[in-house]
Parts: sequence; C-alpha cells; structure tokens
Amino acid sequence: MLRWLSCIRYDEVAALQATPFIGAVFSVGALSAGHVLTGAIMMAGNLCLMAHVFVLNDWSGIFGDLKDPDRAGRTFAAKGLTRTEVGYLAGSLLVVSLLLLTLVGTGTLLIAATIAGLSALYSSPALHLKAAPLFNSALHFVGGCLHFLLGYTAFGAIDGQGVVLSCFFGLVFTAGHFTHEARDHEVDLINGIRTNAVAFGKTQSFVAGLVLFISSYIYLVALAALGFVPFALVLAAALIPLHLLASRRAMRAGLTSESLRRLQRCYRALFATIGIGMILMVALS
Repeated sequence: MLRWLSCIRYDEVAALQATPFIGAVFSVGALSAGHVLTGAIMMAGNLCLMAHVFVLNDWSGIFGDLKDPDRAGRTFAAKGLTRTEVGYLAGSLLVVSLLLLTLVGTGTLLIAATIAGLSALYSSPALHLKAAPLFNSALHFVGGCLHFLLGYTAFGAIDGQGVVLSCFFGLVFTAGHFTHEARDHEVDLINGIRTNAVAFGKTQSFVAGLVLFISSYIYLVALAALGFVPFALVLAAALIPLHLLASRRAMRAGLTSESLRRLQRCYRALFATIGIGMILMVALS
C-alpha cells in the first residue's frame, strides 16, 4: 500500500485543492456545522479525484517517462510497481472520489464525472488528446472552469456568477498548460507527442501561456470592477509586473526546463496570493 501511495504526485494534487475550495467559499453563505461537514467531504472527494487524474496520466505516459533521465528514477516502474497495479490504483481513487461526492450532491457528482472524462480524453492511450494541439488546451480550459464549479455546487446551483468566476480559473489553468508544454518540449519531441510546443514551437507556446496569464489578471480586475468579486481584488493588477519580470528572466535563460520550473514556482506563488486574498475578502464580507 505504501508503494502504491508513493506513486501519487502529492505536490501537484495539493496545488489543485485551492480552486474548488475557493468555489465553495463563494457559494457557502452563512457557515454552519453542516456546511463544514459537506465542505470536508467535497475536499476529500476532490483530493481523490485529482490523485486519480495524475496517476492516470503517469500510467498512460510511463513509456515516455522512462526515456526521460529527469523522470525515469521517479516513475512507478522505478519503485517496483507494474502498470497493471497502477491502473488499479487509478480506478480505485476514482471510485472513492465519486462515492464521496455522491454524498455532496448530484450536481457536484456530475461535474466530478465530467472532469474524470476530460482526464481520460487527455491521457488515455486510446484517444490521447494530449497530442492534439489547441484541443488539449481547450480541455484544460473546460476542466479549470469545472474544477471551480465542483466546489461552487457543493452549496448551491450553477448560476451566472459561478460561470463568470469559473472562467478566471479556466484561463489560469490553460495558461499553465501552455507553459508546462514549453517546459516539456524536448521530451515530448523525443517521444513523438505533438503538443502545442512541438507543433508550433516552444517560444510560441510560452508566449501563448504568458498572454493568457496576463489576460487572467485583467479579467479578474474587470470582475472586481463589475462587482462579481470584492473590489479590493483590483490590486491583482499590481502582480502583472512581477509576472512579466519572472517571464523575462525565463526567456533570457533560453526557456530551459529549469528556468521554466522557476517561473512555475513564481506564478504559483502569485496566484496563491490572489487565492488567499479571495478567501479572506469573501469571508470578511
């Protein structure tokens, strides 16, 4: 069991707990003991769902990962697990997730099932839409929106505000996907995976991600000005120069894998700051 659990990318899974939590904060209203319990079940379900997504991705991409010197030593194969075992782990995580989210509500369950379906479209060897340029990014945009709504529907139905807010997270998620593909350009090229970076070029993929990131800041400022989120979030515009500076450093370093990893750590910190600000402002209001 410990070897199975060691195959989960806990850092990536942890990073994706914030989005549905923020969705829940925006829809919960007055807090009660029942709300706390529902929120805890929703987060536990999301934890298993995100673990399933990454385990499925690793299960599907194992042959390419074994060709990557930076990843080969961290694969489940290096830990003595077979592909069949990891397939069972991915399926078990999905079943547990859906069982937990059934307790939250039908809407949340349907969204979780749709996210799992998008993950299968992206990762499964039969379809492998990871290798479908632009369409793979569209999957990430829809998935990012749905991930916010996973938490939002824990305490209410999808409405106009929820859809509008979800698009911010969809933009951020898609921008991160373009940047991630630029980082993995060389490995994907060797493995014959036609990502956006392979199809259009590493620099083009990086620039597309940067444009979407800046668009997400501007979009959030517009939401604040229109009253969809607390007005103080217009201050998110102050983070744009920091993001541009970090991006410029990555470009000057030649968009190497390490420079793009540093950029990823930077923008994750910036958007974590925005997320914390959202939670605090909504709670105080």
